[in-house]
Amino acid sequence: MTIDKTFDPATIEARWYPHWEQSGLFRPERGEAEPFTIVIPPPNVTGSLHIGHALDNTLQDILVRHARLQGKDALWVVGTDHAGIATQMVVERNLGAQGIKRQELGRDGFIEKVWEWKAESGGQITRQLRRLGASCDWANERFTMDEGFSKAVVKVFVELYRQGLLYRDKRLVNWDPHFRTAISDLEVETKEINGKFWHLAYPLADGSGTITVATTRPETLLADMAVAVHPEDERYTALIGKKVKLPITGRLIPIVADEHADPALGSGAVKITPGHDFNDFEVGVRAGIKPAEMLNMLDAEAKITQTADGLIPIDLIGMDRFEARDWIVKLLEEDGILLKVEDRVIQTPYGDRSGVVIEPWLTDQWYVDAKTLAGPALEAVRSGAIRVVPETWKKTWYQWLENIQPWCVSRQLWWGHQIPVWYGPKKTGPRTTVESSDRANLEPFVAATEEEATELARAYYGSEFAVLTSDDAPWTTEPGQGFDVETTVSEQEHYVPVTIHRDPDVLDTWFSSALWPFGTLGWPEQTETLKRHYPNDVLISGFDILFFWDARMAMQGLHFMKEVPWKTLYLHGLVRAPDGSKMSKSKGNTVDPLGLIDKYGADALRFTLAAMESQGRDIKLDEKRVEGYRNFATKLWNAARFAQSNGIGGSTTIEPPKATLAVNKWILGEAVRTIQALDLALADLRYDEAANTIYHFVWSQFCDWYLELIKPVLSPGNAPSSVGAEPVEAPSFSSADGEEGSAAPFDCPPAAGAQDRLRQAQGERGGVEADETRAVAGWVLDQILILLHPFMPFITEELWHALAARDHDIIVAKWPMADARALDPEASAEVEWLIRAVQGIRATRSELNVPPGARLPMYARGAGETTLARLAANAAPLGRMARVEIAEGEAAPGGAAQIVVDEATFVLPLEGVIDLAAEKARLEKAAQAAEKEAASLSGRLGNPSFVEKAKPEAVAKAREDHAAKAAEAERLRAALARLG
Repeated sequence: MTIDKTFDPATIEARWYPHWEQSGLFRPERGEAEPFTIVIPPPNVTGSLHIGHALDNTLQDILVRHARLQGKDALWVVGTDHAGIATQMVVERNLGAQGIKRQELGRDGFIEKVWEWKAESGGQITRQLRRLGASCDWANERFTMDEGFSKAVVKVFVELYRQGLLYRDKRLVNWDPHFRTAISDLEVETKEINGKFWHLAYPLADGSGTITVATTRPETLLADMAVAVHPEDERYTALIGKKVKLPITGRLIPIVADEHADPALGSGAVKITPGHDFNDFEVGVRAGIKPAEMLNMLDAEAKITQTADGLIPIDLIGMDRFEARDWIVKLLEEDGILLKVEDRVIQTPYGDRSGVVIEPWLTDQWYVDAKTLAGPALEAVRSGAIRVVPETWKKTWYQWLENIQPWCVSRQLWWGHQIPVWYGPKKTGPRTTVESSDRANLEPFVAATEEEATELARAYYGSEFAVLTSDDAPWTTEPGQGFDVETTVSEQEHYVPVTIHRDPDVLDTWFSSALWPFGTLGWPEQTETLKRHYPNDVLISGFDILFFWDARMAMQGLHFMKEVPWKTLYLHGLVRAPDGSKMSKSKGNTVDPLGLIDKYGADALRFTLAAMESQGRDIKLDEKRVEGYRNFATKLWNAARFAQSNGIGGSTTIEPPKATLAVNKWILGEAVRTIQALDLALADLRYDEAANTIYHFVWSQFCDWYLELIKPVLSPGNAPSSVGAEPVEAPSFSSADGEEGSAAPFDCPPAAGAQDRLRQAQGERGGVEADETRAVAGWVLDQILILLHPFMPFITEELWHALAARDHDIIVAKWPMADARALDPEASAEVEWLIRAVQGIRATRSELNVPPGARLPMYARGAGETTLARLAANAAPLGRMARVEIAEGEAAPGGAAQIVVDEATFVLPLEGVIDLAAEKARLEKAAQAAEKEAASLSGRLGNPSFVEKAKPEAVAKAREDHAAKAAEAERLRAALARLG
């Protein structure tokens, strides 16, 4: 087909993506080929494509498309995460708009609504990934709540429990009072808030004085259980072991020694509230306070509740925590306990979705023994079984896993994998059970199904009990509240009925996504896909989920599969605003990738992200870069149009065609070097190097030089002035008048009477050269399209079919081999010499304001034999591209420009072409101005006060400006020197 004059990305993208997907080309049948596997970091089902997703998935798609072109059985597992809290929030909000509360629907009814929402609206991000060009295996899309994956999740929970690696415990969690659930650290945002620092005088119980403590949360004194001082703080040595009478409640609490108390901070004494502060919890444990004994003064909505000792005043019960703070501060002030108040900026945790202050809260939750599971994951990185790229992240991996804490995996939600645990009353003897008010004191039955749990319960209770089941758990999340188990004997008096209740909590989203590398491949069934594609080859991940997802996948994969989940872990940085700041909606500097695709095309955005992805660095995304790579795509488009209009089509061979012309040998060699460099860059996951390698080859070598150099060869009727060809000689002949002709170079006019024969010889030579050049150009253009395809899939597929009738799409073409036989050092050296010469002459003409149309004589001074031969062979392209005519002898005295290329100096006389005196004056003035500005910037950068106190971006800008002005001054001085 004829290539359109205008490059229109939207039309191309709309045509090719459906074709690829519907034709099954994202997963061609290659059962015997070498497998290559990547699993997508599953985006939230509630999500929409943001620029971080665009980066992450572009990097994955480049590797998958590259592997597919290499003939591998490339599998890119795709799917979405059920995103427990996020999805529940969305559906609750939708129901709220209809005046419906989820409690009115009940658990089953609410979950049904969630599935309805997923069917209608939950596929937005997967549709957007298609816009990006992500070549995922959509035919086998997974979801963390689908039946097969849920089976894997339940099996892992049950097996970890039976192995003693999963247990229920009372510990502090991040509690979201709005959603009334525990949340992960990842869902907590820390903000700097202007707050207060209250200094309080706690009276000693023996009446001998007071001890001063300071706190940012005075309301928590209702649950204080100790005051800590440093064991070596001489001010308090005599007080250790004594008791303090707590204000308001009157509780007596001990003064304990603990290194957590910093003598240099405040008074050196710290109030300890182990049920409401993570550091205090550890101090309490070291002081011998058991978690079950720690006081909890807040309910699930962060309102004041009565503690176990019943000492909180009744007026405070049910009061919001911040309202209670004001009330308590007023009491402390009235009682003379409050000594002073300081203003202070406080690091405060907020729920990233609820927007409320997160509360450290003491609850019973399910935990995984992460410390035990972390051991093999640590060793996998140390041994090299998992390659981490860039290696700088290894240290972070080690530090976190070596200090890992128990992993809280339960959430108080309805949407998610319901925990496979049923509880019943503890059996205390024949026909008797004990009443309980807390799940922690009930007998758990952990099983994959209700039937299995019932069998476990029957085995536990014995034949004298009748076991019933219920999904309606009669307990709540508040400590101290639960249900009483009745132990009445039936009328028949031959059995006691007991009911086991399903745990209403669900599992942390990260618990299920940790199984993604093998759960998506069919595990626990031993499928062929699992056997072929586990372990995966590479995981592409943002560094920000290194702990929450990557490390947990390594832990679970090694534990259950006995192999690493992936051989390589690649961690990319963040996409930031052009000034380096973090993108956020509040700053208004976020970038919509779909908007960029609409404006510039998916190929341009993809190439931008790849070219800017430098290992270990964040990306400062500037829309101008996207525009620049859109221009790159347009240049390729126009190059293909030029090729097509000059009879250049797709190649018919995989191997490079034979070449005799130096320019063709050169471009074949450059293509091979590009393939070699690209292979190395992709093997090392150097996306920026890979993108810049192909960019330089396409833009500079192929479009700017090769196509320009071959234009005369392709022009019909033109005498062949091929780059690097020997001057065409007229054949020997006998003229009509009997004179013997002699061989003469093509550039010399032939002898009279020989014109027809010479023209015929030239035409034959030109035809052969044109055919060769078209074959070479077509082959190189094909290689360009294939090499560029992983980065720019749409334009390459379009041009692939436009240049020739193909029997396959480019997405399943064959990746080029770096055939060293195509390398010709002599030809490469000659063409590179020509390029340097043309560049030098052009730059000199531009710097000295030589009129573009002026043709200048060029004299060669000090040229060796090789250079003289190259001048003779390349006189025509030098004349056409640099607008010079090679002259013999020496240049006449006077002003002239001088260009040094290798050992030779090319002299261009400028008398009468430009005003030499005026040009020298202009250059001198410009050089002085640049030098003056560079000196000023150098002085500023040499001032320690500026470098230390100025903003980093201001210092960086000054350095950039200094480098630019210094280079400008150097260039202008060099131009002056060329004038002699």
